[in-house]
Amino acid sequence: MSKFAIATPPVVALPVAGSDALFPVRRVYCIGRNYAAHAIEMGHDPDREAPFFFQKNPDNLDASGAFPYPPKSSDVHHEVEIAVMLKSGGSDIPLDEALDHVFGYALSLDMTRRDLQGEMKKQGRPWEIGKAFERSAPVGPVHPVSEVGHPDHGRITLKVNGELRQEGDLNQMIWKVPEMISYLSEFFELAPGDVILSGTPSGVGPVVRGDRMEIEVEGLGAMTVSVV
Repeated sequence: MSKFAIATPPVVALPVAGSDALFPVRRVYCIGRNYAAHAIEMGHDPDREAPFFFQKNPDNLDASGAFPYPPKSSDVHHEVEIAVMLKSGGSDIPLDEALDHVFGYALSLDMTRRDLQGEMKKQGRPWEIGKAFERSAPVGPVHPVSEVGHPDHGRITLKVNGELRQEGDLNQMIWKVPEMISYLSEFFELAPGDVILSGTPSGVGPVVRGDRMEIEVEGLGAMTVSVV
């Protein structure tokens, strides 16, 4: 009987709200510039062009409530988002069936080493060094669809030390959740445990050690993340 050559890595799993169950994470897809105002503030045209995605690693998701300021950067930005958790998947998923694959939703952050991301953009290189670092995606408990439905509108905000930095509405997403799922499935075979970070409103900005980030989304509650 075969055996692994090294100890098997632990399964990344997130708490499910109101339950002792855990949601196992397989892959993490992130959609870029999915709110028009954020596209503009980042220097891009907000027209509804085909969406683009990058990936974080499963163990970048962190439900601890603490965000360790990462090395090799002096300009780390907050990006508040909602995360979409899939219970099933497939290829070429029809748009009208896409929501059937969603298990639930969670509050999340796409923390970004903006200075390193900017260097990669200038050189035409991938962004992972700015996006996929350790604990770069603070996340809250997963709220099952059976409890919260499919939130397609509602206020989304982020405060830093009580100061409002980001504010928008989920209905401002250029590409809606069913469209993201359907589009992604044309290029990847989606599967249970896949997570999609759905983009951020305008107002992204830097944090420093000691900051307290407060995230709230109508219908999904609130969470606090401390920069340490």
